[in-house]
Amino acid sequence: MEKKELEFIIRQGESLTAEFKRSFSPKIDEDIVAFSNSRGGNILLGVQDDKAIAGAELTNDLRAKTLSLARNCKPSIEVSISQVDKLVVISIPEGSEKPYSCATGYFRRLDGATQKMNRDELRLMFAKNEVMPFEERPSQASLKDISGEKVRAFLREAHLPKAPRQSLLTSLKLYSDGRVNNAGAMFFAKNPRNFILQCQMSCIAFKGTEQMDIYDRTDVRDDLLSQFNAGIFFLKKHLNLISTIKGVNRVDEYDIPLDALREAVANAIMHRDYSVRGTDLTIHVFDDRVEITNPSILLAGTDPRTLEGVSIRHNEIIADMFYRMDKAERAGTGIMKMRRIMKSAGLVAPKLVPGPFCRIIFERPEKNVPINVPINVPERLASITKLISENNRISAPELSKLLNVTEKTVKRDLQKLKRDGVLKRIGPTKGGRWEIVKLK
Repeated sequence: MEKKELEFIIRQGESLTAEFKRSFSPKIDEDIVAFSNSRGGNILLGVQDDKAIAGAELTNDLRAKTLSLARNCKPSIEVSISQVDKLVVISIPEGSEKPYSCATGYFRRLDGATQKMNRDELRLMFAKNEVMPFEERPSQASLKDISGEKVRAFLREAHLPKAPRQSLLTSLKLYSDGRVNNAGAMFFAKNPRNFILQCQMSCIAFKGTEQMDIYDRTDVRDDLLSQFNAGIFFLKKHLNLISTIKGVNRVDEYDIPLDALREAVANAIMHRDYSVRGTDLTIHVFDDRVEITNPSILLAGTDPRTLEGVSIRHNEIIADMFYRMDKAERAGTGIMKMRRIMKSAGLVAPKLVPGPFCRIIFERPEKNVPINVPINVPERLASITKLISENNRISAPELSKLLNVTEKTVKRDLQKLKRDGVLKRIGPTKGGRWEIVKLK
């Protein structure tokens, strides 16, 4: 490894293919196994988690201990060790006899961390041990087909430094042996569908609750980041904004929390089976629900109710790219996060429906009060009373702004509350205060 390549890896930080260690530890065999079970990678000895260089020296004793740990893995793993500048670099290839284990169990690389695999992950991830997953297969795209604008957009999202195009794609596992792979084409090609026709997303809004009357449609035939952004924009366009009062402030929220939907859209993109031609990822918005569907068959024996906390990555490179851009949660927590967000909003947890196409369904609340539609009179009077109970010096203009009605309407409501004996004004119009005589 060249010094420049080493510096570039350090600038990027820990990732699917890079692990930083302050010093040698016998537990390093867990990282060796993790890289062999994933996409290969490098362990850098002498680098702290914050990227600070502490330095390490390659001694005969260190070399012997590392090689012994690798040989004792099952099956044994061939690693290479070298001194590069002030650091020791242990390079681990992707294994051809997966799964590999060490004395403490089976491990694999997920995002920027080494994680122990549980029984379900081990069974599911290696039940179908493809020689080469679709995302890693060479595409017909070359470096000249890569969009500089899309690369720069990714670097901004991932907070990564600029780098030569070939070095960047190589470090991200998107380019090797002079070829851009399918994942690289789907992220950075000027026109991804020139190489992968099924790289697309369809967003459709229906009138009612059936797939009959379409009133809006957007087909996104572009890279994966563009698909993600377009999908979220479409959802924001067709969901209702609900205005609620929290304390003395008005809070505007979508009827389905956007954070849960972002996680669902990212998961669909990351877990989709891109090898299935003639398909696309779909987002359907109905009056009563949102459905996100993608071709991704759960392996035989998988119960969707038990997937929480289990990480099943169909596309590890694509998942790593979305993790770098902070578009998805760490491994195994996506479904958990969606359920938690929906529960906090007082909504039904999303339903995962397996099959030839994997579908996740978010139910919309039955009563939606859009922000641009004033609440009815009884609800408005109750809201005024509640706001005054929390701030008895609140003004009519402040109430008007919080309730999204005219100041004239607020003053009329206040007069009604006074006539009904609910409110009483103490002191002058300006500078005085309200007193609640009885609750509305």
